[in-house]
Amino acid sequence: MLSSTTNAPAYIANPESPVCSWNEWDPLEEMIVGIPDEATVPCLSAEVKACVNPHQVQFFEENGGKLWADSIPREHWRKLEENVKNLVSVLEAEGVKVERPTAMNFRKEIVTPAFKTTGFYAAMPRDILLIVGDEIIEATMTWKSRFFEYVCYRPLINKYWRAGAKWTTAPKPICGPDLIDENYDSGDENHRQLLMNNAQYVTMESEPCFDAADFIRAGKDLFVQRSQVTNMAGIRWVREHLAPKGIKVHVLHFMDGRPMHIDATFSLVNPGLAIQNPDRVCQEADILRAAGWKIVDAPTPQINKDHPLWLGSKWLCMNTVMLDEKRVLVETEETDLQDLYRANGVTPIPVSMRFANSIGGGFHCWTSDIRRRGTLKSYFDWSNGEIPASNY
Repeated sequence: MLSSTTNAPAYIANPESPVCSWNEWDPLEEMIVGIPDEATVPCLSAEVKACVNPHQVQFFEENGGKLWADSIPREHWRKLEENVKNLVSVLEAEGVKVERPTAMNFRKEIVTPAFKTTGFYAAMPRDILLIVGDEIIEATMTWKSRFFEYVCYRPLINKYWRAGAKWTTAPKPICGPDLIDENYDSGDENHRQLLMNNAQYVTMESEPCFDAADFIRAGKDLFVQRSQVTNMAGIRWVREHLAPKGIKVHVLHFMDGRPMHIDATFSLVNPGLAIQNPDRVCQEADILRAAGWKIVDAPTPQINKDHPLWLGSKWLCMNTVMLDEKRVLVETEETDLQDLYRANGVTPIPVSMRFANSIGGGFHCWTSDIRRRGTLKSYFDWSNGEIPASNY
């Protein structure tokens, strides 16, 4: 195992907690899988438009506030539901306990002092739940359409808390004009160039905001990207919250014109191995290599060019789930990615999620690992230098 120079006191997790997950690869025992029920196309607010492919803007303009099931071809929706149902079956066949969130009416108008909109879905628990050891952290969520999404997970969270898990709710942002730049134009070339240089985002810094899916976990080290939905104030909040556990939060940078969630850009496979998106190379890759890690480029996605992706990109193929250090769930059609895993000592388990990809998520997004059999450890040797504080 890789050593670490950290001298932070060891954190003692509650051994009775039903929640325990420190990284992305310890043996998986329990997982929340999202549901497509009542999924609603989000209205095209400024922060949504900043994350959506410009070619799909018209779709959101025409269908915002409508059920996804009524907005896309019926056969596609049926196959999407089959994908998710099959994922649950595969996990259960592997001995993983599966829990599901509670559906709600996402078409109902949301009204706060700062905005009006409709909702989204409870399909992607990874976006809202940051699991760190025996603690569930509810992310703030940045899209207005996701403001009350936590309601779908509260029955489960309450159950885990009553059984001994820690439960923290990050401060909800007001999501007013001081946070969301309503004049941001994601199609503007100047904005995109500034964003590629980590200088221009639709979210500003008036209050903390973050989606949990912008974080990936490696024991005593968490990694995060500043994105359209996660600002530096949000990263600071998570860093300060986790510091007493001896956990460090490091900011990674990527050349990405529409950054939203890290797991289709950079993924941790097992101790010492990471996969990066070759179109969005990690700027801190050499530092991570010096810390003892091998970083390999993902192969070109094999998704058909005519397969619709109303939300997300072809790189959702990288959005995989480790069952343990040696087994991974991978899209059936992505044979090149499967070969990459095999070449690095990991056995791929092919599962089809292609139709579920179309509304914005892969295996990692559609799930949140509640319990993995493992303890808090260090996996990086920072003796050759850590990621510079200027990144923060």
